[in-house]
Amino acid sequence: MTRKRELELLELIKREVKPALGCTEPIAVSLAVARASEALKEIGKDVEKIEVSVSANILKNGMGVGVPGTGMVGLHIAAALGHTCGNSTYLLEVLKDINSEAVEKAKSMLEKKQVVISLSKSKKKLYISAKCISGNSYSKVKIEDNHDNITLTERDGQNLSVPIISQNNNSSGDSSIKDILDYKLDVKTINLFSREVPLDDIEFILDSVTLNKALAKEGLENNYGLKVGKTIKNSIHSGTFGDGLLTHSMAITAAASDARMAGCTLPAMSNSGSGNQGITVTLPVIAAAERLGSTREELARALVLSHLIAIHIKGYLGKLSALCGCVIASTGASCGIVYLRGGSYDQICYSIKNMIGNITGMVCDGAKVGCALKVASGVSSAVQSSILALDNICISDNDGIIEKDIEKTIRNLGSIGSVGMQNTDNMILDIMVCK
Repeated sequence: MTRKRELELLELIKREVKPALGCTEPIAVSLAVARASEALKEIGKDVEKIEVSVSANILKNGMGVGVPGTGMVGLHIAAALGHTCGNSTYLLEVLKDINSEAVEKAKSMLEKKQVVISLSKSKKKLYISAKCISGNSYSKVKIEDNHDNITLTERDGQNLSVPIISQNNNSSGDSSIKDILDYKLDVKTINLFSREVPLDDIEFILDSVTLNKALAKEGLENNYGLKVGKTIKNSIHSGTFGDGLLTHSMAITAAASDARMAGCTLPAMSNSGSGNQGITVTLPVIAAAERLGSTREELARALVLSHLIAIHIKGYLGKLSALCGCVIASTGASCGIVYLRGGSYDQICYSIKNMIGNITGMVCDGAKVGCALKVASGVSSAVQSSILALDNICISDNDGIIEKDIEKTIRNLGSIGSVGMQNTDNMILDIMVCK
């Protein structure tokens, strides 16, 4: 592999794997409002009203998820906090400076009906338009295609320069799909890169170990959400679960999701704009490395493989889809486990096929504390698929959407999630907004 190619893939990882505080849909709303609020503050104006218009998928994923440090859920409080304590230079950690005073001010804005959330007519799956109003002045900010991709900052009709924009984002169409095509990514290339890239170039990926293990520890030690991870861990003593890799990986990954989705103020290392996907793509691999006694280098390479497989598959689905991201992330994790146990390229492909043949079709019905249950299911499937693959057991090419060619199989999954399940996505949203 050429050095130029290695640098391209390193750039891709660094763009798609980044810290995020809180669920990224409400956090993206906070980011948009924060930048709009800052634009008014620059001319000495204070915000009197906030109007936010979002795409259906942002609405779906922001309705029921906890907002860090508030004990509340939803886009209204996220928008208000964008004004009261948001700092747009932090991007997906925009609420890093949250404090009790900012929360009380935000709650007061909600009580006074100063925050309005509406459904946008935009056809983009990821779209946010935030408008802050102060007297006769206003500011407007748009985020499109990626959670931290600010494409417009406007004040009183004047288009301002855009100081806050996610690196290498493309504002036309679904940028994630275009990125995959531009990078010509495939499983063979990912496998080769993960094994051959100099360790010094990928040591940064170990930051995901520090962040996501801290979230897991928080979820195991405290009572967040449905306590899925904590319950699985505690059940070891009752004989319901064993004490092997399956239980350990399910427990720590679900615990991290429990904490994050219930509003924990610790950041996650995200993948493809999703904190839950970042958690699921890393923690089962970390669990395997701990049980196997893997070296630091082995873990780093396994994590790079896991992250890139998830990014590759996600590229055919877009940032937001009707297909649960846990399916994608756990497929990456399964490959990472295969690598740590000395698996070959063929066995990595077996693992992907086993995953796609198993839990394809798990729907995304919005971000919420119940996501930890789906995370646990995805991790369970990941460990099963990796064990079968290591024994050279692979689901038949005659089964369902599985094909002999691994890339065709992945494209089939992408087609189902991005096109075939579109009506499902619409129906889910209709059910949610009518409750």
